[in-house]
Parts: sequence; C-alpha cells; structure tokens
Amino acid sequence: MSELQINTTQNVNIMFTAASVGERILAYATDFLIKIAYVSTIAYFIFHLSGLWEIMQTMDDWSQMAIILLFLLPVVFYTLLFESLLEGQTIGKRALKIKVVKIDGYQASFPDYVVRWFFRIIDINMMSGIIGLISIIVSDKSQRLGDITAGTSVITLKNKVTINHTILENLSEDYKPTYPMVIKLSDNDARIIKETYEVARKASDHQTMLKLKSKIEEVTGIQSVHNNTHAFVKTVLKDYNYFTQHM
Repeated sequence: MSELQINTTQNVNIMFTAASVGERILAYATDFLIKIAYVSTIAYFIFHLSGLWEIMQTMDDWSQMAIILLFLLPVVFYTLLFESLLEGQTIGKRALKIKVVKIDGYQASFPDYVVRWFFRIIDINMMSGIIGLISIIVSDKSQRLGDITAGTSVITLKNKVTINHTILENLSEDYKPTYPMVIKLSDNDARIIKETYEVARKASDHQTMLKLKSKIEEVTGIQSVHNNTHAFVKTVLKDYNYFTQHM
C-alpha cells in the first residue's frame, strides 16, 4: 500500500494509507454481487410471481423499457446513493474498510460523489475497468480519473486508531475551561487542529505551531493567555472537548 499525503487547510501534510488496488476491486465485487442479488430478487418476485411480466407483454416496447429502467434505477445510482449516505462508502467499501476522502483533508461532498459516479463510465464501464485500473496504478495518489477530476482519493481505515488520532482529549473531572470561544470551531476544525498539532510537535516544527496558533486566534477571536504555543493549542483542544461534552 502506498502512503497518501493529504494537505490540510493549515498547510500541513498528513499521511494516510491509500487503499490498495486489491481492496478497491474486492469492494467493487461486493457491491456488484449486491446489485446482482437485487436484480435477481426483482426479476423473481416482482416480474415473475406478481405476473407483471405477462402484463408487460401487452405493452409497446417503449413502455416495457420504461418499466424495466425504473426498477434498474437503484442499480444505476447505487454508488452515488451509498457514498452520499455513508460519507464516502458503499456497502462494499464499508466491508473492506476503505473510504473516499478529499485530498485537502475535508470530507468529500455530494458534487464530488457525482463527479466520481459520472466518470465510472470511463474508468470502469469502458474496457472492463482497464482505464481506471491503469490510472490508479500510475497515479501518485492512487486515483482513478474520477478521483483526479473530483479531487478525491480512496484511503484505508484499517490503521489502529487511538485517542491521539481523534479529536478526543482526556479531561479530569474538575477541568476548568479557559477559552469559551472555542465553540466557534467545528468537529472538522478540531480534527485538523489536532492532526496539525501532533505533526508539528513530533517534528519540532515551531513555525507551523505558531501559524496554527495564529489561525486559531483568527477564526475564534480568542486572545491567548498562554506564552507557550504548545500549551495554548492543547488547551484549545481540551476546552473544545469540554464544551461539546457539556452542551
């Protein structure tokens, strides 16, 4: 598996593991089997048992085609529907623990999923998926053409996750918050702040830490009472956890 650098809004590269070609193929195969199961169920119960197929024989070709296409819509829009509802995952992707994300660190949006879904015509349906396969292999971010156009990639979620990889912070029962204005932040803001903080701390990157402090002050309007930048960011994260848990 290749490493994928995601450049956050704080201009810090965070490393994720790109989903392998094998994982993506298995996820696709799982989704394909689900589609086959749906079509088989519809064909048997709706068309055969209900007698709809016999009724359709009395209709003109266009009417027959319209009814068939109506029942096939869930198959056509399967990927778009599930990626939108499950935040970047289909049933197959969830089973394989992989997910679509933006390469700028944010959650992909519905327009991104639409672009990826539309490009499936080229990536997957044309030439039996050879185009998408080649694109994933040669791309430095493991992207098919739809990902490149939408600015997304597919990452694996199988890495071990600890509290250090989430927005959660350990708080004592008698913790007293310092900065009430942290409520202006969103969960995604807090996640990016923590990821940036951890990367800068491990690299002893004082300049990035200062930029992060300035960005937090700019967005929230907080006036820091800490001389130590590390202590300020850590307090902001703890305060955010405190207020979100007590609201």
